[in-house]
Amino acid sequence: MYSDKEIERRKAATLARRYIYTSIADRELSFFEKMSDSEKEEFYAKARGKGSGRARARDVRDRVSMVLGVLIAVLVSIMAIIPIFYTFLNSFMSSREIADNYGVIFQSLSGHASDGATYLAKTPRMQVIPQQVSIEQYKNLLLMSPTYLLKFWNSIFLVVPIVIGQMAVSCLASYSFARYRRKRREVLFFSYIILMLMPFQVTLVPNYMISEKLGILNTPWAIILPGIFSTFAIFLLTKYMRQIPIAYIEAAKLDGATEWQIFTKIALPTCKSAIFALTILLFIDYWNMVEQPIVLLTDINKQPLSVFLSQINEAEIGIAFAASALYMIPPLLIFLWGEEYLVEGISRSGVK
Repeated sequence: MYSDKEIERRKAATLARRYIYTSIADRELSFFEKMSDSEKEEFYAKARGKGSGRARARDVRDRVSMVLGVLIAVLVSIMAIIPIFYTFLNSFMSSREIADNYGVIFQSLSGHASDGATYLAKTPRMQVIPQQVSIEQYKNLLLMSPTYLLKFWNSIFLVVPIVIGQMAVSCLASYSFARYRRKRREVLFFSYIILMLMPFQVTLVPNYMISEKLGILNTPWAIILPGIFSTFAIFLLTKYMRQIPIAYIEAAKLDGATEWQIFTKIALPTCKSAIFALTILLFIDYWNMVEQPIVLLTDINKQPLSVFLSQINEAEIGIAFAASALYMIPPLLIFLWGEEYLVEGISRSGVK
């Protein structure tokens, strides 16, 4: 036991060092401790009221934000669907009905007006439902003229090898970038990002010069080879593969798995959704390419369907609508088939 004098000395030393010593007997009661039980209950009731009011206000703000977001999404969706809707329905109109409805628009364009583009002579009629359904334009497009089918198969023979080749290259390269993260590989990956950010018009002239040197200009290889080694798929798939837990790979190595087995049994099955998503995006992208075939394919018979649509005679607007409607079917079918994979692959890749 300490004496009274020792206790006082210790108190003084504590106050001198920390300035935090306070005797319980001398401590002043707080405002809440001085309140009676009824005052405490009243205080709790006010606090609950304020909390519930803030919760209701936050709930109202969340509901308003959700409603506004849904309305914006609906408006954007309607604006995106309207051209597809009009194109599909107008493809069943006769050329005469299309000319009556939209002829005033084409007459005002610079290609028809003698003094260049002019104002519309009258308001065009936006006819949604055909007055008389006609499939004559589909008959002329598919049966009477072989050009459409020729261009369609040109697109297939260009797009399918590009998608298959690019996915094969991107899977192997992405596994390398994700598995072996060294300084030199990071520099190479950064250069891939630089190339991805550059517009393809910048690399179009070098591709033309290289194709001419290799002797593949005006052949499908002038488009297929640059497409196979594109950088977008490598970037997206690398970000996805780097999310694979390292514990899976270490466990497979302990079980005696080789790198090829890890790649085929772990990496590819884990990235299945990203591979499907990339396949859809690449198919839609190269299905709609226009500049590359125009520059690298001088022979009109070798150009794809995307170039053919821009060269359809404006006097046959019904055939143009029918060709556009048929042109949209393959990308729409692929998108609807892999919509879930597309959403999952992009959301889990870390790309915003």
